[in-house]
Amino acid sequence: MTRLQSAFAKGPALVTFVTGGDGPTAEILDALVEGGADVIELGMPFTDPMADGPAIQAANLRALGAGTTTADLFRIAAAFRARHPELPLVLMGYANPMVTRGADWFADQCQQAGVDGVICVDIPPEEDQELGPALRAAGVSLIRLATPTTDAARLPAVLEGSSGFLYYVSVAGITGLQQAAQASIDEAVARLKQHAKIPVAVGFGVRTPEQAAAIAKVADGVVVGSALVELVGQHGANAAGPVRELTRALADAVHSAR
Repeated sequence: MTRLQSAFAKGPALVTFVTGGDGPTAEILDALVEGGADVIELGMPFTDPMADGPAIQAANLRALGAGTTTADLFRIAAAFRARHPELPLVLMGYANPMVTRGADWFADQCQQAGVDGVICVDIPPEEDQELGPALRAAGVSLIRLATPTTDAARLPAVLEGSSGFLYYVSVAGITGLQQAAQASIDEAVARLKQHAKIPVAVGFGVRTPEQAAAIAKVADGVVVGSALVELVGQHGANAAGPVRELTRALADAVHSAR
């Protein structure tokens, strides 16, 4: 069983996101673990994060302003894996940093650093050959996104070749600014789970323990990003404590659905 499979096998999983290189990343990652996160997504800073709202856009600019490189991200990931051998770590970002040196290079770096999965926001399933074969050959899960506009005709293409979990983007828009009605999430997750043989995690717009608890009753995982990234923006070098507190509250809410 892979680390991702183990994380979801226990029941609804809390999936947390922070941007690599924004603030004291190693301390923040440790705080997520201490708070009870089951899976961690580490954002790869990019100059044009088109799917992200103001909070994560600002985090990208802070990380890039601090000089964070792709090599730094892999060093952060490798150090995390040494400290936390069992907790899944997923890289999330955009195609340019992932394929600029070739998909094989990127997949090899993921494997060496102990990265469990990759979410690439802007490579659609129809262009899977850009990254998918290299990741699968390296034993790294390619985690795909489904949205409210992913209909029955397109869903098989999204699921083909994907593994780890299916990330359901619950709103048609950017991260952090709005939240979908719970009824629409319930309906979408039920539909996706009829077809997906992998766990379904719901994200975009999830900010509070109450929202997380409601989603955990129907989904296999709950993804929280912008609310945590905002704490890093507010607290900077002292962000680990507030991140740990919010993560603990979210984890308690999600795990109570087990």
